[in-house]
Amino acid sequence: MKRLIRSKEKKIAGVCGGISQYINPELDPIIIRVAWLILTLFNPLMLLVYFILALVLPDSSYKTA
Repeated sequence: MKRLIRSKEKKIAGVCGGISQYINPELDPIIIRVAWLILTLFNPLMLLVYFILALVLPDSSYKTA
């Protein structure tokens, strides 16, 4: 089962990298970063969502039992 986790390929917190790996492992994280930036320009609340995800999502070193 796929899990949404923060990525090791970080620019800020690894949230966009984790989302791109969750959607498709071959998807470039830059596409998600640009989409997130555009969404943030139209809705500044997305910045708050990003930081909440950075706090809530487990790191890439997270192991499931």
